[in-house]
Amino acid sequence: MKTKFLIIRFSSIGDIVLTSPVVRCLKTQFPEAEVHFLTKNRNADLLQANPYIDQIQLFDDSLSDTIRTLRAENYDYIIDLHNNLRSLRVKLGIKARSYSFNKLNFRKILLTRFKLNTMPDGHIVDRNMETLRPFNVVNDGEGLEYFIPEEDEFQISLLPESFRNGFVALVLAGTYATKRMPVEKYRKLISESNIPFVLLGGKSERALASSILEWNTGNVADFTGKLRINQSASLVKNARLVISNDTGLMHIAAAFHKKILSVWGNTSPELGMYPYLSGEGSEILEVKGLPCRPCSKLGYHECPKKHFRCMNDIPEDRIVEWVKREF
Repeated sequence: MKTKFLIIRFSSIGDIVLTSPVVRCLKTQFPEAEVHFLTKNRNADLLQANPYIDQIQLFDDSLSDTIRTLRAENYDYIIDLHNNLRSLRVKLGIKARSYSFNKLNFRKILLTRFKLNTMPDGHIVDRNMETLRPFNVVNDGEGLEYFIPEEDEFQISLLPESFRNGFVALVLAGTYATKRMPVEKYRKLISESNIPFVLLGGKSERALASSILEWNTGNVADFTGKLRINQSASLVKNARLVISNDTGLMHIAAAFHKKILSVWGNTSPELGMYPYLSGEGSEILEVKGLPCRPCSKLGYHECPKKHFRCMNDIPEDRIVEWVKREF
């Protein structure tokens, strides 16, 4: 008889991708496991092609209705990788034995408010994996995974011919403005090179992309707001290099073991969500020594100090040097 597990993770693209080692290791090291995954409707595309998930459970408006549906599944165990009031309601409603991810919220407060770093050295993936310790499931060291349905694979033949032998993916996205690098930081890189650049992001990044296109350099293809997440992931997979803010596509790039230049503003790699096992040659770019940084574990719509030095002081030359060296 199968042992039924329900894994819970609601949140964002990056958070979902960061759970992939838990799903894979549970399924491969605990052969009798039947793995279900509970998340929001908007995240369905992120999981639909994952071969280690037996069933995706979705909810949107009514968590009560969802709990009634889940109760009928008779789960043996719940792996709660979200650990908030909503996931607590699920656990109380299903009444299966549960194991929860330690969010370390107090330590995060110490870091972001008082600049006292008591965070563990490990990545959030390692803390996710701790929930499986009672089942003798361990991290296999294979990193993150992301699965793209065949119908969402971006056809490279649709790119301009000069892009087909290699391009750099510029991920302009960031949930909050303080996580997005100002596009002017890219001007020297784009204007002074013959390297093709592909712009990725959502509709919120269209204005940033328009600013870049106004430079009229002829080596930029803009896909912001034009693609589904899996199509953007496909372009990331095919990129030679990826330059990204602290956002979901950064973690997708790490899942494909790409060379990543990750750019950090008000958040910090010390929070444990830097690119996990990314490609050799990857680097982290941040302004160290600012007394106000990190100021949040998530971000703000504008810099609380108004100077935005965490991004404005990013050295453009470092970006140029990295691309020229790794491309």
